[in-house]
Amino acid sequence: MNVANLRPFPAHFVLQDLTAITGPVFELKKNARQEEAYRYVKQWFKDLQVYPEPEERRFLSHAFDLYAGLSFPDADVQHLETCISFVLWAFSFDDLSDEGEYQSKPERVQVGVDISMEVLNNPELPAPKFKYAAMLHDIWRRVRSTASPGACNRFKKAVESWMNSQVEQAGNTVPSLDEFINLRRRTTGGEMVEAMVEYSLDITVPEHVWDHPILVGLSKAAIDIMTWPNDLCSFNKEQSDNDSQNLVFCVMLERDVGLQHAVDIVTTMLADRVKEYVKLKAQLPSFGEEVDSELRRYFIAFEHYVQGVIVWLYNPSRYFRGMDVTNKKAMIMPIYPRAEDAVVSAATRTRAVNKPIRTRPKTRRYSNDFGSFLRPLFTPMYCFSFPLILTLYIAYSLVHLPSFLACFAACDSFLYSAPLPPS
Repeated sequence: MNVANLRPFPAHFVLQDLTAITGPVFELKKNARQEEAYRYVKQWFKDLQVYPEPEERRFLSHAFDLYAGLSFPDADVQHLETCISFVLWAFSFDDLSDEGEYQSKPERVQVGVDISMEVLNNPELPAPKFKYAAMLHDIWRRVRSTASPGACNRFKKAVESWMNSQVEQAGNTVPSLDEFINLRRRTTGGEMVEAMVEYSLDITVPEHVWDHPILVGLSKAAIDIMTWPNDLCSFNKEQSDNDSQNLVFCVMLERDVGLQHAVDIVTTMLADRVKEYVKLKAQLPSFGEEVDSELRRYFIAFEHYVQGVIVWLYNPSRYFRGMDVTNKKAMIMPIYPRAEDAVVSAATRTRAVNKPIRTRPKTRRYSNDFGSFLRPLFTPMYCFSFPLILTLYIAYSLVHLPSFLACFAACDSFLYSAPLPPS
């Protein structure tokens, strides 16, 4: 689908309180160890020098420690440190293709993916120089130290799937709605999140259980419920960055509706998806007392993650540009202007106004034309200032004229009274 076919955006749109839609089913909880764990991770991130100082400060201002604290509320300090590191790595790598130097450059993203996959396949090798892969190298080491073999295997496969989806996304084309929903489950890293939830509490569930149709359905539903609010909250920022990889864009194009209508449709889709999740969870069969106990721990933890992410999305610095988000009900969102220097793919580049770019003609610094020399004398500023300066000069001369004459007379007397040199 072609972004050029989008209907014009209005001056603003209304965003409903998404946390109120998911809150009755997905519990919110915060990890009391968040600050303690973040102190180590922040220094770890700084030591890697992923960003130069101004960009690093801006990146860390998005409260990713709060993201992890809300998403992994029951993890101990050691596991929470790894979870926060995972969040920093995932967001920084995602930003690289969404809005960074790799935007709309799938071939460059592929190079980064290849280096990172080498880290997963050969973890005993030294950390690579590519900083995003170096982050993953350390995270993967920590995950393998305590996670079950099944969780490690799922994490590795999920990272590979997520990274390949970054390559697809970097092309900046908009697929159909159904295709995008499937792709979005991968680009949001849903399967990686599931593996990290397992790791955070060292949950052990037999491999065959995860393949049960109800568990597969619950996984897809939970990932959608986590992802669609992200698209609603981030749409404004992404459209200003000329990033069309968003569910709202898909609905606008596929159903040929305006922005507000598309936002309302996605909001309704989210509410319906929460109801489907509740129905699926009620159908979950028993796998034996031990497995059922582990699954209960898993679903409590995953539901914490989902609601934690949705609450974090309202962090003003990430998507809302400092807006007051304390009252989330029916927030009026002004459309952000497009970034002038954003990188847009050739297929989707359009101009808001079809006028040629005007550039200032070059002028000669010096000229032999006498008329061009006199022309500044007749500018309005010069015509006003020249008489004023001349008047001040005459007045100054009249005041000091006696002094000038006395000085002249003294010089004259000296010259004529001095003796002549001998001939």
